Amino acid sequence: MLPSIHTINILLPFFYISTFAIYFYDFQQGGKKFENSKRVFLFITLIFHFIYLLLRTIEFNHPPITNVFEIFTVLACAISFSYFILELVTDIRGTGPFIIIISIIFQVISTLFIQDLTEVKEVLRNNLLGIHVISALIGYSGITISAVYGVLYLILYNEIKLNKFGLIFNRLPSLEILERMSFIAAIIGFVFLTITIIIGIIWLPQAFPNITFLDPKLIGTFAVWILYGIGLINKFMGKWRGKKLIILSIIGFCLAILSTMLTNFLAKSFHSFY
Repeated sequence: MLPSIHTINILLPFFYISTFAIYFYDFQQGGKKFENSKRVFLFITLIFHFIYLLLRTIEFNHPPITNVFEIFTVLACAISFSYFILELVTDIRGTGPFIIIISIIFQVISTLFIQDLTEVKEVLRNNLLGIHVISALIGYSGITISAVYGVLYLILYNEIKLNKFGLIFNRLPSLEILERMSFIAAIIGFVFLTITIIIGIIWLPQAFPNITFLDPKLIGTFAVWILYGIGLINKFMGKWRGKKLIILSIIGFCLAILSTMLTNFLAKSFHSFY
């Protein structure tokens, strides 16, 4: 099984680069020539990535969450998987290059530096912890994608405002569609962060007796969750829309990044066990 794991690990960046290439070519050329085939490329890439993560979990007897480079490959998969769901839900296929490029970056770094760890802390072998971490990564992937669509919205907004009608204007969906894509991605992020928080509240106190709900990472996650919750509620109630909602999405993403950096590198947290 180990040779298969190493082979897929080497091949995954090429799968993602090939998928990006066909999405990017289609974005540049327009038309419907690769409309269906590029989704097939993405689906095949995700299948191989799921197999890779499953094989690592079985071979090393722990979910792939024990170090930053394992988390990077899960994050690469989570971002593309979240986009795949979004594309299926909306049937908007022209924005893939802006999302898949992020997966390429994370996967290339993971492929280059990932290690085969067999000796890990016992808590890291718990599958429920794996679900907790993976759902958090999918949640933050949704937030990332929402922010990307927010940036695309602002770029297109400025292009229209300056009467520039070039490639960006011709290839990107309308402002209304970009807003909807950002909104749906935010819902995906919010739902999975909710799952993460529920698992954390129920299970983590049993696994970590020294847990405190004043833990920096918990506070940061709650802050992001509450911010997006406020935004989604106001959107559903019809109070917020357009640029205001987009800016909130970008602020939420920046808060998530800042929170992650502070809690991982500066603050002490019981989460820092890998």
